[in-house]
Amino acid sequence: YQKFFRRYIRLSGMSGTAQEVAGELSAVYRLRTRRVPTNKRSRRWNKGEYCYAKVEHKWQAVLREVKRRHKKGRPILIGTQSVDASEHLSAILTKSGLRHRVLNARQNEAEAEIIAQAGELGRITVATNMAGRGTDIALDGAARAAGGLHVIATGRHDAARIDRQLYGRAARQGDPGSHITFVSLEDDLMRVFYGRKLRPFIAITAWGRGWVPGFIARPLVNLAQWASERRNSGIRKNLLKADGSLEELLAFSGRGE
Repeated sequence: YQKFFRRYIRLSGMSGTAQEVAGELSAVYRLRTRRVPTNKRSRRWNKGEYCYAKVEHKWQAVLREVKRRHKKGRPILIGTQSVDASEHLSAILTKSGLRHRVLNARQNEAEAEIIAQAGELGRITVATNMAGRGTDIALDGAARAAGGLHVIATGRHDAARIDRQLYGRAARQGDPGSHITFVSLEDDLMRVFYGRKLRPFIAITAWGRGWVPGFIARPLVNLAQWASERRNSGIRKNLLKADGSLEELLAFSGRGE
């Protein structure tokens, strides 16, 4: 839609995650990005990011986190990167006796109901990154008193702004809340960027619970995500150039749009 939006004489918008793409907004649309203070002071707590060598170690860590927060009655939203991942996690939770709801492309007809209940005390919701977007998860009084919504990210997305959109589901409009992230060296983001290069390192660190120290894991994950963002930005720029070339060709042949 880049070419379409450039037709407008005046163009503006609001987003909680525009800062990450400020350069692209400037280059493509000649728009400047400005920060707007929040209406209420944020009460969202970042509980950190934890990396594991193998993906099964990551799922075990996610399960431990869910059990720990669920004991306190906090509503939990678990974000996954795909429908398959959401259903895999659902099977793990079911096996552990944890009642939950799944929100993905296969349950979209129940989306409004699931989102409406996701902020209730003790509620566990598993969702893909697109599911339920644009809808605030309202907390009931008991859930607010228990600490608010706790968001668990089960991996990094191919763009940091999508991660922040997930984190932003917690602690809306001055409510309390928190988020935590679990990643694996076998996640799709890592495999696409590093290929087989990490296999020897995974084999070395896969003992016990397979936890990878943050000072090692964070640069590896950040680099893979940065490369993914650059690649996707390049694809969008090339599409825009191709659009321009096609327009010139049509104009030259006398066949305008």
